[in-house]
Amino acid sequence: MEQEKRPLKTLERVISKAGLGSRTEARRWIHQRRVSVNGEMVENPDTWLDMERDVVLFDGKPLERRERIYILLYKPTGYITTYKDPEGRPTVYALLPDVDTFIAPVGRLDLDTSGLLVVTNDSALTERITNPDSHVPKTYLVKSSTLLSEEQLQQLRDGIMLSDGPTRPARVARLRDSGKYTHFEITLTEGRNRQVRRMVEALGAVVLKLVRVQIGALPIGGLPIGRWRYLTADEVAALRGDATPEQSLSPSD
Repeated sequence: MEQEKRPLKTLERVISKAGLGSRTEARRWIHQRRVSVNGEMVENPDTWLDMERDVVLFDGKPLERRERIYILLYKPTGYITTYKDPEGRPTVYALLPDVDTFIAPVGRLDLDTSGLLVVTNDSALTERITNPDSHVPKTYLVKSSTLLSEEQLQQLRDGIMLSDGPTRPARVARLRDSGKYTHFEITLTEGRNRQVRRMVEALGAVVLKLVRVQIGALPIGGLPIGRWRYLTADEVAALRGDATPEQSLSPSD
């Protein structure tokens, strides 16, 4: 008789999915002997748990799922998206002082990139948005250091070879040329490290300004730079994939 399949997860993932902290923080707490399973202290973060039978305590209290929080933040330049920085640079958490539970940015924007950042404790939503297989589109406004020809913009549309392989086809629209600069909009369905900057560098130019203005069906709208707001239920549902691909991309067409 085939053995019944039961829901199994590692201990660190159970703690993270409950919304208490990141998986890195969960590993640290486990090593600090703050977590017990079925009455016994467990120091191995990779211990497998049966979610229907095992009882997990954190600091002696039952592990409870935290309320899900979904935030839209307009990240300014000069802020990084990690929780702490050994160099002392400001982090986006300094912009969220009123949020008293664990949340984490969905993906990253580098120090010199501004724009839309979703911050949440919903690990399933984070996985959907950041996993390249989900093809969630992300739209950016770009200012290049040189005038780009239509042929160069077409290279971005078709996919361009980078050190880690060719990029997926992208939507690219020229917005305007001013002086010696080209301003354009690009929509990607993958999220490699510094991808937009590297794509422009492959054309022989440099990105002077980069702003993310949309993720999926969620635009940054009129939110002032450095400010944040909670997402609506409809916005969260759209990010989870309830909107069609056409709906998700329509503001960027």
